[in-house]
Amino acid sequence: MNGPQPITEKLLEGILAGNRAALARSITLVESKKDSDQEIAASLIEGCIPGAGKSLRIGVTGVPGAGKSTLIEQLGLLLIARGHRVAVLAVDPSSRISKGSILGDKTRMEKLSLSTEAFIRPSPAGETLGGVARTTRESILLCEAAGFDVILVETVGVGQSETAVYDLVDFFLLLQLTGAGDELQGIKRGIIEMADAIVINKAEGNNRDNALKTKGMLEISMHYYPEKPGGWKPQVLLCSALEGSGLEDLWDLIQEFKKLGMQSGTLLENRRNQNIKWFQQSLDAGLRDYFYRNPRYRKTFDALQRMVQDGSISPFRAAGQLLSQLE
Repeated sequence: MNGPQPITEKLLEGILAGNRAALARSITLVESKKDSDQEIAASLIEGCIPGAGKSLRIGVTGVPGAGKSTLIEQLGLLLIARGHRVAVLAVDPSSRISKGSILGDKTRMEKLSLSTEAFIRPSPAGETLGGVARTTRESILLCEAAGFDVILVETVGVGQSETAVYDLVDFFLLLQLTGAGDELQGIKRGIIEMADAIVINKAEGNNRDNALKTKGMLEISMHYYPEKPGGWKPQVLLCSALEGSGLEDLWDLIQEFKKLGMQSGTLLENRRNQNIKWFQQSLDAGLRDYFYRNPRYRKTFDALQRMVQDGSISPFRAAGQLLSQLE
């Protein structure tokens, strides 16, 4: 049986050659919580870093039913026709009871999934908040090393917690619908402030007049938000993913954003800040695992957890007692 090193070398070779099967297998290892898989995953990530970072990372969020998957598929097909290679990291919500996910995004993007220039990876959100999976950042690096130059991250679409995707991408796109009463009611300030563009989807047929009305309302409200770094001014666009209209305008806008970000240096600065957050989040996760799994602290951890459960100690004080053992 092959050890970790031959497996790592074979998978890394496959990723760098653009092999989608090797990429899929590697992401599975990254998502695994087994120690043996994590050892291989860490080596793969290190090996992929030199070839990563060259894509444009786009986050797509919005309430369920906003048409995220349809828009991503149509945009992906447009980009492939223009010579790009497109990876889609689609995060599905996980049940808090069964812990399971449907992972049905490949079936919702049937045409895009048939293209050899596309890679679609549905992943369960698990218990991670923020609309993205625990390992989405690592998956982005692997896809970039495999030669995909546009990475589309589709979030679970659960509301205000979606803002975590902002720390993973270059361009943050918010999809909005019309015809649901007060169109602004479902949009939280935190998401609008982070959005680099808002697309009003399903702006076709009898709904187009409503879409134009919502566009005007949003444009007025966005004047009250702080200016974006580098002088970028977020715009509101109309789109019909079903009809394929408005997608070229959206891509042109994203290209304008990239050009301005490269000229002003904000794109690179944003990536650097995201790397710091990645380091901090990895450290936080490592410390949690250290206490949960280290036999030296397990007995104390279990005892404190029982005390918190029966109310004999506050969670804050219990955490402090456990952390004090590191001194």
